[in-house]
Amino acid sequence: MTTILAQIRDAARKRALYNATVAEIAALPVELAVEDLGIWPGDAHRIASRAVYGR
Repeated sequence: MTTILAQIRDAARKRALYNATVAEIAALPVELAVEDLGIWPGDAHRIASRAVYGR
């Protein structure tokens, strides 16, 4: 059984990873994101959520 402190640490780690992922996607040049990667910068939150939280 995980302690509450371990759960808080895990949540903070995931949130930091989520924020970093959103920032990286949002910082991509639009041409690169859309033409080369096929993603829209406006989808950064959805993509980061799926990558970090699996949803």
